Amino acid sequence: MTLFKWLTSSVVGLMLVSCVTINIYFPAAAAEKAADRIIEDVWGAETVPNADDQAKLAQPEIIVLSVLNWLVAPAHAAEVNLNISSPAINSIQANMKTRHTSLKPYYKSGAVGLTDNGLVTMRDAKAIALKDRNKVKGLVADENKDRNALYAEIARANGHPEWKADIQSTFARRWVSNAVSGWWYQSGGSWQKK
Repeated sequence: MTLFKWLTSSVVGLMLVSCVTINIYFPAAAAEKAADRIIEDVWGAETVPNADDQAKLAQPEIIVLSVLNWLVAPAHAAEVNLNISSPAINSIQANMKTRHTSLKPYYKSGAVGLTDNGLVTMRDAKAIALKDRNKVKGLVADENKDRNALYAEIARANGHPEWKADIQSTFARRWVSNAVSGWWYQSGGSWQKK
């Protein structure tokens, strides 16, 4: 009889945990689509991810979420669509789009690279003329400020400020996946050329 009580308690406990999982579900697939739309707008149509890059950048948490979604069906009838259109998001996106024209040559030369936390950094200061280094530092700082604001604003606009880290992580993967061949990015702390 104790085994029966233990099994019953375990099943009830699992059901309760499953309900919590459903209620705090982060829509990873919708976040990737939203990130791709924003990145394409900011960087232009030249940045189209290919299947090899997407497979290379698959993260274990995506696999875990897929398994959980299979085991415990999400409690929504239609696919979640993240809200990526608010006055604040549109303004940040416009700033980033304008700045990209100035940053693009530095991505191309390898002077600026994509970090594995969804930001950018000066990767090789020697690739920048001394007279331009302060300008590039300012561009990088402004870009990072806007990226952090974008991640926070998307989370806030969707009523889930706790999603900021997940959104930033999703964007980090999608920036790299959408990057043009020849640009530099961090992977596990080391630099790689796409």
